[in-house]
Amino acid sequence: MPETAEALHPDEVISVEDEKFDRIYPPQIRELSSVFWTPVAIAAEAAKLLVTTPGTHVLDIGCGPGKFCLVAGSLTEGRFTGVEQRGDLIAAAVAAAAELRLSRVQFLHANVMEIAFADYDAFYLFNPFEENMFVGHKIDSSVPLSPELFKRYTSHVATELAARPVGTRVVTYMGYADEIPECYSCELALFRDDLKLWVKNREPDLALEHLTLRATRSYRGSIGWSSPRNSA
Repeated sequence: MPETAEALHPDEVISVEDEKFDRIYPPQIRELSSVFWTPVAIAAEAAKLLVTTPGTHVLDIGCGPGKFCLVAGSLTEGRFTGVEQRGDLIAAAVAAAAELRLSRVQFLHANVMEIAFADYDAFYLFNPFEENMFVGHKIDSSVPLSPELFKRYTSHVATELAARPVGTRVVTYMGYADEIPECYSCELALFRDDLKLWVKNREPDLALEHLTLRATRSYRGSIGWSSPRNSA
């Protein structure tokens, strides 16, 4: 394990460069960071948006090697759980959390379909199911990937989020927020609209939520519809 415990002291995490933070991971995982793992600056902002009170329990769906949870657990008083299908990424996440001595961070080697969403207060998603849609944009071939799984996973997450209490917070990074049900509104968009805070503001209209053709949920609150990569 690289020499990161001192370099990544919690007081310094918010200002550390991604290349320096990523030294905590093995080389083969580090090499994927610029495409697949949450940047430190994004993780820090997302954590602040999600943790509204000490002890807020946040679920990171598709956590990879746990970079978001590690940064967030260093900077806030929240609790963070990451769920990931790939065993090697979970092993790297657990090792990194131990290296940083983070007691409020844990990782589950599981499929999102196996997770009890009711155990969590808030949720973070970095485009976790995109691999299923784009053959050339995947981490590896160690888990099943298909457009059918994309539909199944996004539908499942949307259903679970719709069942959470009014006021539940979700932060998405990148993507078109297909997992966000209509009973959530986009309250804030940062980093060129790539980072969005969604808040459940009403109970779901079941007829509306189950429409098979839904408008893409990529918009900035009351400002209007926009592409998530729309340049300023």
